[in-house]
Formats: sequence, C-alpha cells, structure tokens
Amino acid sequence: MAQEGTDGPTVGVVGTGVGDVAAVLDGDAVTGSVSDVLAADPAWFVAGGESALLELVRAGVDGPVLPVAAGRGVASVSPAEATDAVQSVLAGDAVEATRRMASVRVDGEETAALFDVALVTAEAAQISEYEVLADDRRVARFRADGVVVATPAGSYGYANDVGGPVVEPGTDVGAVVPVAPFVTDADHWVLDLASVSVNVHRDEPVSVVVDDREWKSVTPGETVHLGLGEHLRLFRVPGSDGFAAASGLEKL
Repeated sequence: MAQEGTDGPTVGVVGTGVGDVAAVLDGDAVTGSVSDVLAADPAWFVAGGESALLELVRAGVDGPVLPVAAGRGVASVSPAEATDAVQSVLAGDAVEATRRMASVRVDGEETAALFDVALVTAEAAQISEYEVLADDRRVARFRADGVVVATPAGSYGYANDVGGPVVEPGTDVGAVVPVAPFVTDADHWVLDLASVSVNVHRDEPVSVVVDDREWKSVTPGETVHLGLGEHLRLFRVPGSDGFAAASGLEKL
C-alpha cells in the first residue's frame, strides 16, 4: 500500500524484516506485493529476505536495491541495521555496486539466475551423469546426484556448502561443483559464465532449479546453456556483509 508522499523519491519496500523502514522514509515508501510496488515506479528498493530479492529479479527490476538479510553474496545488511542503512542511502553515503547474473537457456526458453543453477535428479538418491563444457570443449564428465553452477553472488550458498569456492563478486566467472558425486575426490571448477553448458546423460529426467525455484525438467541428451546475464544494481553501505568479510580483503 502506498503512503502519502513527501518531496523525496518513492522507495519500494518488499519482503520481511523491514517493517521499520517505512517510518524512516517519512511517507516516501510504497509497500505491498512486488507487482503493486513496481506499479508505483520507485526510484530504488529495499528487499527484506532472499525471496523478496529474487522476486524483484524475476520482475526485471531496474532501480538499485538495498538487500536486507538476503545473503552475503549481495552485500546484505541485517534487519537490525536496515533503518541505519536506509538513512545512509538517503544521506548519500551508500555506493552503488553490481552483481552479474547468469542467463539460463534450454531449448529456446530463457531465464535469469542471480545465485545459481542446479541440475538434480528428480528422484531422491538417484545418480545421473553430467558433462560440463566450456566453449563447447569438455571439462569433465561425472556421475553424481546433481551439479550446481553458481554466480559470484551465489558462490557463498549451496555451491560452497557442497565444496565449491567463494568467487570474487566483480568477476564474470562461476563455480561449478558436483553434488554428491559417485567418486569421493571429484574436482570442482571456476569457469567463464559466458560459455558454460551442462549435458545430461543416462536415462532419467533431471530438474533444473534456478535460484529458489524449479524451472523445468530436462531429459537425457538435452543441454542447459549458461551465459552472461544482466547486472543487478545494489546499494552497499558501511557494514554490508560480503566477499571482504569472508576473505579478509578490503570491502569492494
């Protein structure tokens, strides 16, 4: 629901854990569903939680987003820091950063991934066979429950949980990691997102999960193609979580 505005820019507020933000914005906030918020054409956004951020991504949001409790890969602030972070943006103390997304294409259909793309067997405890290619050249072929390709923003999440590296956010590479591989010493790879593809082998369909949602099912012989997608614009404020906190480097 939109509030009576002031002279400031309209700010879209979506998700959870950001209930105090509207008061800080002094009438310039518009809240509600993502579709309602986008209809108000906000200048920028506050996204409370990963799900809210991904809804904005799927809606094709163009303005910068201040992420709250949405993961380290997008330089989130905690809910307790949200109002201070909003005040930093209003005061001009925030800087704009970007995170490269991946495009995902299967048989002419395309979508965007902010965090990761996972190919997993549709049935629990079933092993399939995957072939990873870069520039149409084979990198590896292995048997596993699945494989995940993570963007720099997503390399903190599921891919890291199954043994992959954290990737510096300013790059256009991704982490490619087998999920529960048949062999215990399986490799993982850092590859250019512009040219990664994954082929599915063996007899059973495989689910393609893009970020937090199952996108579609692919059958043996089908290929999932990845490429460089758009950039998501973010606000980064002092104290934002992210790559530097994980690596000991100066914040980006």
